[in-house]
Amino acid sequence: MAGKWVRMVTAQTPTNIAVIKYWGKRDEALILPVNDSISVTLDPAHLCTTTTVAVSPSFDQDRMWLNGKEISLAGGRFQSCLREIRSRACDVEDEEKGIKIAKKDWENLHLHIASYNNFPTAAGLASSAAGFACLVFALAKLMNAKEDQSQLSAIARQGSGSACRSLYGGFVKWIMGKDEDGRDSLAVQLADEKHWDDLVIIIAVVSSRQKETSSTSGMRETVETSLLLKHRAKEIVPKRIVQMEEAIKNRDFASFAQLTCTDSNQFHAVCLDTSPPIFYMNDTSHRIISVVEKWNRSEGVPQVAYTFDAGPNAVMIARDRKAASLLLQRLLFHFPPNADTDLNSYIIGDKSILQDAGIQKKEDVDALPPPSEIKDNIPSHKFRGDVSYFICTRPGRGPVLLSDKSQALLNPETGLPK
Repeated sequence: MAGKWVRMVTAQTPTNIAVIKYWGKRDEALILPVNDSISVTLDPAHLCTTTTVAVSPSFDQDRMWLNGKEISLAGGRFQSCLREIRSRACDVEDEEKGIKIAKKDWENLHLHIASYNNFPTAAGLASSAAGFACLVFALAKLMNAKEDQSQLSAIARQGSGSACRSLYGGFVKWIMGKDEDGRDSLAVQLADEKHWDDLVIIIAVVSSRQKETSSTSGMRETVETSLLLKHRAKEIVPKRIVQMEEAIKNRDFASFAQLTCTDSNQFHAVCLDTSPPIFYMNDTSHRIISVVEKWNRSEGVPQVAYTFDAGPNAVMIARDRKAASLLLQRLLFHFPPNADTDLNSYIIGDKSILQDAGIQKKEDVDALPPPSEIKDNIPSHKFRGDVSYFICTRPGRGPVLLSDKSQALLNPETGLPK
């Protein structure tokens, strides 16, 4: 093991959005939930975390950089993930570089970690989920751990609960488990991203600011004070999980949309039932719900599902591309960009939806007619600037290793950020 070398691995992991929500822990330290949850993994081309992990005998301590800034690794959640992966490390041999690391050596070797999110951190877009999933996945590859994705998900869970669901693409279930040590609280894939590839996802980033009440403290207060949460976890979610699995299996959009919207609204009702009450949604969030509900009702069958995590950002899942382009027209009618905002930076991700909606320039937005469902009740003003930007995306794949060395975030010679 002697000599001056740096061994590096770079991985990319998607974020996910829960359609049956996780809210409330039965064990704070191990992050064990009070109910099962189900999520959709989002296309990493538009929302992902990239993480490079490096090991070298020349490193004198574990260090981490997030989005270019050094952060402390002293927190219990980072330490849990590092400890669990180190205990599963195996022999590593890199013949090309002449590196040999014995299983027992990992105890004494230090790590450098650099992580980058291509979307706002801590704004209710599950950045911690992608981050911890990526950390665990990359470390497992670096240390040649033999665990499968489901076993790795139980480790990622100890960093951030919803991180366990980011170890798979497509549709993912986090099984709450029964064991006190949490070994059976892990993620399984229900269906891959190709199973239901008609779906299109539009995210309205209402605010990219950090939220006032973190998910961790919010959940703790809910568990301590909300009677509605107890009823939800015991009576309601178990039935919804079964119905949602069925809807996904059969690609039954009407059931999928009804369950997704209802569960999101109940999650936020549980937040309101907390003492003191927690408000994650704002007026813009409520207006977006109203736009979707009015359109769905006027069509007779749901065109779009909406869901909100612990923040004001709306995640809307359209049944197909046609519905997505009609949704985008409605969103742009009500929430046009500010005069000084470029359309190119207002709609990011898969911009082809914009073409489908017949919008090529800002004048096209101004020319949009009122949607038919509000023709008798056209609002007197538009909510210009209330949405920061929209992300157009779709269900996507799970974590991957990046073999292109130029995508590494650490310098291969020094192990320090590039």
